Amino acid sequence: MGRCDSNPIRLFASLLWIPVLFFIEHSNAEEFTQRIDGDIGLGDYYTHSIIRSKADDYSVLPYLDFDYARMFARIDTLGIKTLALGKGNLELAGRISQDGFSTNTSNLQGVGNRETPIPLGIGTLQITALGGFLINIFHDVRRSQGNLFEATYGGEVDLPQVVFYPMAGIEYESGKYVRYYYGISPGEAINSQYPVYQPAGTLNKFLGLISDVRLNDNYHLNCQFRRKWLGDSIQLSPIVNHKYQDTAYLALSYRFR
Repeated sequence: MGRCDSNPIRLFASLLWIPVLFFIEHSNAEEFTQRIDGDIGLGDYYTHSIIRSKADDYSVLPYLDFDYARMFARIDTLGIKTLALGKGNLELAGRISQDGFSTNTSNLQGVGNRETPIPLGIGTLQITALGGFLINIFHDVRRSQGNLFEATYGGEVDLPQVVFYPMAGIEYESGKYVRYYYGISPGEAINSQYPVYQPAGTLNKFLGLISDVRLNDNYHLNCQFRRKWLGDSIQLSPIVNHKYQDTAYLALSYRFR
């Protein structure tokens, strides 16, 4: 899914298997269902580019939203459930990100490629009577060495043939992360048309809606639209030309029960 590095998912998977093997070895089999519970399918994913002269991204990729024992997949997040915590678990998690990009256009000449990040960290999903609360803290183990924090609330509106999940949240990107992806170094300023730009961390806000349409007892149509309003440190970057970023997907999945 990265656009300037061909191996981020392979490296991500190799790193993730270390905690996977440990917690499978030490898990209590009676606590978690030893079968797939959730959706597996194929989806069409869209990401609106916020970088000058970069085309929007369209990808056809697997759609994964399921639990299996301690393992889980939530679209772009994979991980392991560890200790019980409130209404959920403390989780080891990793994010498949599309923030990396190549600069092979005339408008970005002199600006270096931004390597696809691999955010790894901890989090928890708390399912309550008021809805779901998701918190993740990530550290990019690649070039930026920056940190990410996100907090998301999701509700549920259950109708006969479709379930809607409205969501809202915030996302904080540290100064290191924002500077690497959206800043302009002194060397880049000399070689490009852009001035030096060294921003601080920033807070993004987002709203979204997930729809789960039941086609029959086994097959479902899953779709999501999300809009993220970018913080000032990103908006003011000379290589960014949008105030918000839209992402969406449409997937056909088989539901395992």
